[in-house]
Amino acid sequence: MLDLTYDSPKPKVIAGAKHDWELVIGMEVHAQVSTNAKLFSGASTKFGAEPNSNVAFVDAGMPGMLPVINEECVAQAVRTGLGLKAEIHLNSAFDRKNYFYPDLPQGYQISQLYHPIVGEGEVLVELGDGTARTVRIERIHLEQDAGKSIHDMDPNMSFVDLNRTGVALMEIVSRPDIRGPEEAAAYIAKLRQIMRYLGTCDGNMQNGNLRADVNVSICRPGAYEKYMATQDFSHLGTRCEIKNMNSMRFIQQAIMIEAERQIRIVEGGGKVDQETRLYDPDKNETRSMRSKEEAHDYRYFPDPDLLPLEIEQAWVDEIAGKLPELPDAKKARFIDSFGLSDYDASVLTADAESAAYFEAV
Repeated sequence: MLDLTYDSPKPKVIAGAKHDWELVIGMEVHAQVSTNAKLFSGASTKFGAEPNSNVAFVDAGMPGMLPVINEECVAQAVRTGLGLKAEIHLNSAFDRKNYFYPDLPQGYQISQLYHPIVGEGEVLVELGDGTARTVRIERIHLEQDAGKSIHDMDPNMSFVDLNRTGVALMEIVSRPDIRGPEEAAAYIAKLRQIMRYLGTCDGNMQNGNLRADVNVSICRPGAYEKYMATQDFSHLGTRCEIKNMNSMRFIQQAIMIEAERQIRIVEGGGKVDQETRLYDPDKNETRSMRSKEEAHDYRYFPDPDLLPLEIEQAWVDEIAGKLPELPDAKKARFIDSFGLSDYDASVLTADAESAAYFEAV
């Protein structure tokens, strides 16, 4: 197989009024697991059903209802981890993350803070100009989705749809290795491509099945290299998180707008506050949503209704043996076997269906 080599892309540099600044970006991608049933109930995950029709008693937070783990959700998380060359943890556990939303009837979200099912991995992000960057994956954990609050159906009332409540999500957390808005979009596209090849997430961003929280900070040139040498975050600027982004274009716009906002604050002698922000595409601005919570704010504790999750290495090996050929390997094989250019191979392997059609004819 042909060994593809790339140059590392240069970081995005933004000229401020006084100094040049570089971007540092980390991402938390929420990918809806492709299964017929939810993470802890047998309720359907079908999109577009009548409001509140795909809701089991446990999803609605009814007293005395106990969660039961969906094995296929666990298998899909393992497949995703293997596809990202990540460590699979044979022992993991679920925690309760306590907070209030009107569309979170239990009053907590079942997640995996302390013991995630998938550990460190990586993904190669190609930019199409002969450059690529390896983005490190810190972890992947399973968690429940919340429901949906609807505010535009009545001028005086809001409505709640619990169909999405309890649907399984994989939260894929990257290291702060992304250095520009184009890289951020390419990273999302590559994750989406890999998961679609694996069949673990359909990647439908319009339906909210793939969305991202984008952590943006700025630093002076050379500071990131100091961070990489020491893994000391003090070399980087204070990060702000932009929540629930589900558009490649808006992700890029929001990153630039937020970076420019931080530069104005710092060069004006101010201090960037760590907080969660929302992006308004109509006004092309980010605005404060809330101060950034820490783990203790959510009062995490082990979920008393769920035993620690233990899986066998033989089961993981069985899943690994059935994985399809993934995009990077397929692209390299197309170049090596068919003499295709890097660009042509990238186009043909962009999705599994196109690649299969090409090979068939």
